[in-house]
Amino acid sequence: FSELPTYLGLPSIHSGYWDPFFAACEETGTVLCMHIGSGTKTPQASPDAPDAVAATIIFGNSVASMADMLFSGVPHRFPGLKLLYAEAQIGWIPYLLERIDDVWETHRGWSNAQAACPEPPSTYYRRQMYSCFFKDAVGTELLHRVGVDNVMFETDYPHQDGTWPHSVKAAEEQFGHLDPDTVRKLARGNAIRVLGLDLAP
Repeated sequence: FSELPTYLGLPSIHSGYWDPFFAACEETGTVLCMHIGSGTKTPQASPDAPDAVAATIIFGNSVASMADMLFSGVPHRFPGLKLLYAEAQIGWIPYLLERIDDVWETHRGWSNAQAACPEPPSTYYRRQMYSCFFKDAVGTELLHRVGVDNVMFETDYPHQDGTWPHSVKAAEEQFGHLDPDTVRKLARGNAIRVLGLDLAP
């Protein structure tokens, strides 16, 4: 699914247009996966900025998408719907959750934030959202705030930004020092559980 469908000229997630699709995903247990760049509009600082700028801030669309989704009411209306952000990394999530809950509480007078989102947005994140990472030391340091059950390691093979052919080493360096249960969750358990794979966790 597109991170930001309006960038593609499609209806927004606030319109109700996608609700039958969301309902079908919920009913069938299909995980709604959103990959960075799936809105096709890469964040850019200036029209003539080097491509390295876009590569650095590419996760920005995921930030916008997650905030959009949390305030849309979609997770509230479809509590069994699972939403997964691919190649988005995770280090940005703790501050987004802090900020979005604060906006939900302190901006209620004018933003209408609680109409479609009756619980603090982080509630829906903890229950229904997941993100993948492959190079994010900051994120692994903040796992207690990101949510150890909400993230999974990926390799991004064969993209040059990924960790292959050194994926095992990258995983060991980032979270190999954590307790075995956490390592198991990040390396395979969470993916098996969230995606409903027929594998031993």
